[in-house]
Amino acid sequence: MNAKNIAVMIQARVGSRRFPKKVLAKIENRPMIWHVINRIKSIKSIHQVILLTTKRDEDKILLKIADDSGVTGFAGHTYDVLKRYHRCAKRYNVDTIVRITGDCPLIDPDLVKKMLNYYSKNNFDYISNTLIPTFPDGLDVEIFSFNTLEIMNKNAKLPSEREHVTSYVRNHKSKFKTFNLKNFKDLSDFRWTVDEPRDLEFVRKIYSELRPKLLFSTKDVLRVISKNPEIVQISKEIARNEGYLISLEKDKKKFRH
Repeated sequence: MNAKNIAVMIQARVGSRRFPKKVLAKIENRPMIWHVINRIKSIKSIHQVILLTTKRDEDKILLKIADDSGVTGFAGHTYDVLKRYHRCAKRYNVDTIVRITGDCPLIDPDLVKKMLNYYSKNNFDYISNTLIPTFPDGLDVEIFSFNTLEIMNKNAKLPSEREHVTSYVRNHKSKFKTFNLKNFKDLSDFRWTVDEPRDLEFVRKIYSELRPKLLFSTKDVLRVISKNPEIVQISKEIARNEGYLISLEKDKKKFRH
């Protein structure tokens, strides 16, 4: 590994704009965020799992869930998520950051391992599977060095760049060595993230079909969908990256004033 200390940082907060308390919504009698943590904990090549939330009182429950799950909890800035990541990485001496969001309860540990292996064998500043999406929405993984995080934190000025953490890299690709992992087949039309109640209905259906297994792969999910093709219609019309598009509107307002 070209990194001494690899940390998966899972960002989550209770006060989601579109679907409040979604990270606490129950899937198979466990909070959604527990499933994200549980899936990430199965990856043996990482050194730390850190749940990043805010200092708000409502988010203290997430720190408790982190503690109960045997992972580190960190409370930082509510809206400046980039600052939250930077301060957390400095506190825990993280060399390599794997960024996951807490609304992805179908995140595939095997995919994270594959990307970490690729990152470790190459000299990239940032790798992702979202620069050109070919994986289902909800299997998003980003890996970057602490040095890249330092550059982003120092130079990112737009609201979208502070809230969405890695937008500065996307906006200034020429400054970084980046790599995008493509899937063997374009599955980017599939929606496996949870932004709205309809998304949660879909995810609950997947878990119920695969019970009692809680750790399952992308292939397992695809098998469920192939047998029950109607379930993908539950949340099909929801736009990908809707939250990021909302942030871009904030950028426009900043320049108007």
